[in-house]
Amino acid sequence: MLTDLTRTLAGAFRVPELRKKLLFTLGLIVLFRLGQLMPAPGVDVMTVRECVGAARGGLFDMVQMLSGGAMLQLSVFALGVMPYITASIVMQLFAVLVPRLDTLRKEGQRGQAKITQYTRYLTVGLAVLNAGTVVALARARQLLPGCTRPLLRDEGLLAVIVIVLTMVAGACVVMWLGELITDRGIGNGMSLLMFSQVVAVFPAYMAKIFVMSPLSFAVLVAAGLCLVAAVVFVEQAQRRIPVQYAKRMVGRRMYGGGSTYIPLKVNQAGIVPVIFASSLLYLPTLAAPLLGQAGQAWVERNLTTGPFYMSVYVLLIVGFAYFYVSITFNPVEVADNMRRYGGFVPGIRPGGPTARYLAYVLGRLTAPGAVYLGALALLPLVAFAVLKDPGTRQNFPFGGTSVLIMVGVGLDTVKQIEAQLQQRNYEGFLR
Repeated sequence: MLTDLTRTLAGAFRVPELRKKLLFTLGLIVLFRLGQLMPAPGVDVMTVRECVGAARGGLFDMVQMLSGGAMLQLSVFALGVMPYITASIVMQLFAVLVPRLDTLRKEGQRGQAKITQYTRYLTVGLAVLNAGTVVALARARQLLPGCTRPLLRDEGLLAVIVIVLTMVAGACVVMWLGELITDRGIGNGMSLLMFSQVVAVFPAYMAKIFVMSPLSFAVLVAAGLCLVAAVVFVEQAQRRIPVQYAKRMVGRRMYGGGSTYIPLKVNQAGIVPVIFASSLLYLPTLAAPLLGQAGQAWVERNLTTGPFYMSVYVLLIVGFAYFYVSITFNPVEVADNMRRYGGFVPGIRPGGPTARYLAYVLGRLTAPGAVYLGALALLPLVAFAVLKDPGTRQNFPFGGTSVLIMVGVGLDTVKQIEAQLQQRNYEGFLR
């Protein structure tokens, strides 16, 4: 299998167009990582590194994992891809709730260009909010757990404004890099940048576990391989709804008459519910210093760990999974399009009955998909209880969000390269 993979990669790099896309994508990813390692002006780099090395905690590790270690180090690209991804998700929600955006969505390429422009504006607004919050916490010496030393060399208003503007500009550059990868690279730009963030810090977490406990490291590697295999299986699982198209006579020619299917994935919502739930639970933690000692203690006790936190987390994921699937897949619209082109599901009448049938199947599939996402999100907490290893508890890398990002983006990227190789008669990765 490794020989086939090596032969396929060699064949891919022999294709001039595909080789240029791959090298262009790798170059932009390297540039993105350099920006995440470059500190913003006015940041005390030595103090930040010492405080980051000493800080521990589940929420802290989650932020470090999702930002590639950049946000809490106050780098130029500290915000990473999160403002753009959050803005994209919000625009998808508004496209269903706001009639004007729904009309633009149905106008094709021109309407999509408008929605993309609105997404960029919203990204800048979210970047200003996120950067202002992070810098304000750093100025108040409450950004890193247990660190009371000043993280900024100059805590004056002008210096703070410069750091905020630097981070906002960095978020705009990251948005531009992602769009370049999508347009001129191998595609899926923002997802690839997020993938690089998670993969960048993953080896460091594994190395810390190996140093602290080799036995726990071996157990985690074995469990991680099983987990990745299970995630790949679920992510690839789908229910195929067969669709038949009647033959139509147009002039003197006969059109249609073929058969196809509608692929409905078990995890139709993808990683979006986990990101939404994590973001909502992270907001109270950011605002905790403003609530006083009693409010901060309650947030740390109930919204960072414990049964209440776990219950709220799972309920948010399940609720967002159903909500996101309901707004991204419209059974009525799909049934109308099928009827317009002469398609029908065998045994189901076109129109309303088809829409109800698709909604029924989608609801049955969303239930196990939502439970699957909730189980992945609770996996680190379960592992803590089983392993009972403080070192592993502090550096557990196989969280649901990180595994979903790595596996999901990896599969999508492989499929895109596979499609381009098949167009040129080369054997691809997937069989």
